[in-house]
Amino acid sequence: MNWSPLAVIRTLRASREVQEELAQNNPHMAAALEQEKLEGHRMAFVARTVAMVVIMILLPFLNPNWNVLFYHFFISLYIALGWLQYRYAQVGYSKIELLLIFLDIILLALIFTIPNPFQGEEFPTAMLYRFGNFIYFFLIIALASLAYSWRTVWSAGTWIAAIWLFAAVMVEFFGHKIPQLDQEASKAFEGFPFVEYLLTPNSVNFDIRVQEAVVIILVAGILAIKGYRSNLLVMRQAEIASERANLSRYFPSSLVDSLASTDHDIGAVRSQEVAVLFTDIVGFTQFAERNDPDAVMNLLRDYHAFIEKAIFENKGTLDKYMGDGVMATFGRPQTTDDDA
Repeated sequence: MNWSPLAVIRTLRASREVQEELAQNNPHMAAALEQEKLEGHRMAFVARTVAMVVIMILLPFLNPNWNVLFYHFFISLYIALGWLQYRYAQVGYSKIELLLIFLDIILLALIFTIPNPFQGEEFPTAMLYRFGNFIYFFLIIALASLAYSWRTVWSAGTWIAAIWLFAAVMVEFFGHKIPQLDQEASKAFEGFPFVEYLLTPNSVNFDIRVQEAVVIILVAGILAIKGYRSNLLVMRQAEIASERANLSRYFPSSLVDSLASTDHDIGAVRSQEVAVLFTDIVGFTQFAERNDPDAVMNLLRDYHAFIEKAIFENKGTLDKYMGDGVMATFGRPQTTDDDA
């Protein structure tokens, strides 16, 4: 198997097209994918709200000042954005959902690169990077993996990386700087160039920012692969549901459950006694000749529904239709004393 990046991308793209085609042609699969996404959104909204409340409680311990309310306001916006994502959740491509995810990332990047206006103390904008706030982006990726497809998770990771690096460039060129702090740091760390590089107040440390961007892309890629595998599992479950639905056309529901749960090979060759029923409509040929096709088909539908109900109620198996004739068996897969 070719594991080159281009081959993997082509495989995932082909798989996406197959999934979309199957979802369109298989109502069980479409329903399963819709239920999976809506349930994922519900879980993501609950998890997001709980996480935001925990962070709101944590912030006063990290920063016991009134200016922490500035961040509480933005956290409240995040909870509202989470509700909107849950409100507009739908299966398939959605511009509204993508816009809300983009707003998530933009808002978080702004919080981490714009100083709190109520801080009171002057300091370089680049100092905001010393707080290690980038880890909160992983929360967005984790929540996206609960609610969105693997493609959206991957897109969110690349958006975060791009926006984070763009924000670093903006801070470098337009952020507030205090040059004398760099001079004092140079004196204080003379002889320790690496320490000076890490702690220089006006430096955004681009290599570290690039490292963060690469790591978030790698994490998004891993979670996207996990989401892709989960999609395959949902599709397989939908196929099983479709197979059970097809079985229910020929077997009573209790027998379908029994066949689905049995550990034995029901396709194995064996000999046994069964009761066979053949039934048809007396005078059907003459009826069909004298009446229009709609009346004939309506009679057949009513007849088939009636005979199916009778067969299934008596634990029989519908073998085949033969025009107005029906063949059914009793005693498959297990025989009983009253099959005949």
